[in-house]
Amino acid sequence: MSDTNTTRINKYLSEIGYCSRRAADKLILENRVTINGVVPEMGTKIVPDDEVRVDGKLVSTPKEKPVYIAFNKPVGIVCTTDTKAEKNNIIDYIKYPKRIFPIGRLDKASEGLILLTSDGDIVNKILRARNNHEKEYLVSVNKPINPEFLKRMRNGIPILDTITRKCEVEQLDKNRFKIILTQGLNRQIRRMCEYLDYKVVKLKRVRIMNIRLDIPIGKWRYLTDDELNEITRLISGSAKTHSDEC
Repeated sequence: MSDTNTTRINKYLSEIGYCSRRAADKLILENRVTINGVVPEMGTKIVPDDEVRVDGKLVSTPKEKPVYIAFNKPVGIVCTTDTKAEKNNIIDYIKYPKRIFPIGRLDKASEGLILLTSDGDIVNKILRARNNHEKEYLVSVNKPINPEFLKRMRNGIPILDTITRKCEVEQLDKNRFKIILTQGLNRQIRRMCEYLDYKVVKLKRVRIMNIRLDIPIGKWRYLTDDELNEITRLISGSAKTHSDEC
């Protein structure tokens, strides 16, 4: 069989919208995937006639176009597809009739814009670390902001064994500022503030790349064709993946 007719199993699960490649790798390592009844090794390739199952259930290429959703996440909702382990999960909250999953994360105590999709390939491209995709947040802290705080936040804070990338920070009022990140370390904004002895009391994401938050809290909408075209342009040539939980 020609290599042009084969696909790595993790890429296949991503392309059919079952999950991201990273999540597929985890499923494979946990021996939850079978190809023609056999548990594959990482990197195994499949051909069009192969039978692929996850947890014993047959998976197949969806006939519908991929779904792309913008959601205004409330505080308290967890960005996970694990509906058994987390009762306040984003999937059960939205109740979308098709299988979708979040692109990145927004932690439980934060609110605002998160994207969801059935297109596993776009997840990998959007989450890539060296792509400089902007994410904009409005942040309230527990005490007045001073010029030194703004300067240090802009120029990099030592967290998680690294120095955060330089970023845009603008004071909005006494205790509130806007920050635009181009990286996504775990709980990055909260950790940056904590390092400077500030505590985040409210964190809201209002933009991801060209997508702006324009819907009420707890509501969702489909991305427009223009938004999707711009995302496609922005993610062309992306590199290694990373988290984006803030």
